[in-house]
Formats: sequence, C-alpha cells, structure tokens
Amino acid sequence: MDTHPPLRSYGRIKSRAIKPRQAALMDTLLPKIRCPAGPIDPVGLMPGARETWLEIGFGGGEHMAAQAARAPDVLMLGAEPFLNGVASAVRHVDEQGLANVRIHDGDVRELIERLPDASLARVFILFPDPWPKARHHKRRLVQSELLAELVRVLRPGGRLRFASDWADYVDWTLERALRTPGLVWNAQRADDFRRPPADHVTTRYEEKLLGDCAPVFLDFVKA
Repeated sequence: MDTHPPLRSYGRIKSRAIKPRQAALMDTLLPKIRCPAGPIDPVGLMPGARETWLEIGFGGGEHMAAQAARAPDVLMLGAEPFLNGVASAVRHVDEQGLANVRIHDGDVRELIERLPDASLARVFILFPDPWPKARHHKRRLVQSELLAELVRVLRPGGRLRFASDWADYVDWTLERALRTPGLVWNAQRADDFRRPPADHVTTRYEEKLLGDCAPVFLDFVKA
C-alpha cells in the first residue's frame, strides 16, 4: 500500500477570473497538449524530438514559449499548478503555433515521478516563489528530495538552471545542490552567475525586480 502523503502545492491555484479567450483555449487546446496520465515516454509525445526540456513553474508561460519557438525540434514540457498561468501559457502556445509544447497543469513532482531515468536534457526553475519567512522555507520548491529526482531524470551532461532575485533563496539552493550527488556547479567567476546566460529569455515578471537582489543564475550539470 502507498504510504506517501499526498502532494501539496503551496500558494494560490487561481486568483482572478480567466479571460474568455483563454478559458476557451483551456477547454479546446489544453486537452490536446496536456501531458498524458501514467508513465510518460517523451519519444512517444514527440517522435523525432532532438531533446526533451522541462520548465518547472512556468508562470505565464512566456519563457517556456520563447524557448520552444527557438528550438522547434525540442520537446518542451512545462509544469504549473496555477490555473491563471496555465491559461496564459496556452494562449502563448496558440498564438505562436507551437507544436512542441506539452503542459502538466499540476504539481511538477507528479510529472517527474512518471518520467523515465535520463530522459531530460535541460530543466529550468526560474524565479520560483521565495517563501522568504523562515517558517515557510519548507514550502520552497527547491528541496533536497526534488534535486535528487532531477538528477535521476537528467541525462549525463544534462543541465539544470535555477534563477532567483532573492539572495537567501540563491544561497539555499546552492547549498542543497552542492550536496546533491551528481550535480556539478561549474561557475568560475562572478559573471558566470551574475549575468544572464546567453540563451536566457527575460520575462515581464523578472523585469519587475520584486526580490532583494539582482537576478542570480545558477547553472548545474549532471556529472
């Protein structure tokens, strides 16, 4: 018998009313691009895909859609429990005619559990909710258990990118990543994490500068 407690995603699942056009796409397009139930075979989702990438907590889908448009031969998976964000992302997929995006509208841990070993080439965790109060740190997305699962699904040489504009969350993530077997941080100088990577897509959310420091980008490689 399964003894694991049920997964819980913290934060709002829905805030404001979803716009009519987005609501219509949630009914028509989302079922077509939603990740299927059960074990997931990325090859089956997009035969001929060069690689599979995952964005965890894609917000409004701006970055996910831009990366998918840049690399149409890559299968882009996205996970987001916030319904307004999913609605926004589906609109981006529709407007840009993206055929290489699949969405999991729920907790990413449910999705990762169903992915095979060494199936991902890249993972993005960009500006997740910082939960700055110490008593809420257990709600942070980045935990040792998640990092261990990401190591499992990343292929050798696969990359994990974390970005935040909250200094404490950067320190929190770096501490846990460095003690996760299989993850390597190759930064050699400050510019390696203080400057946006060449392939980064800046979003409107990032431009709001809601944190307490300039954005920091941590790129890890699976050994």
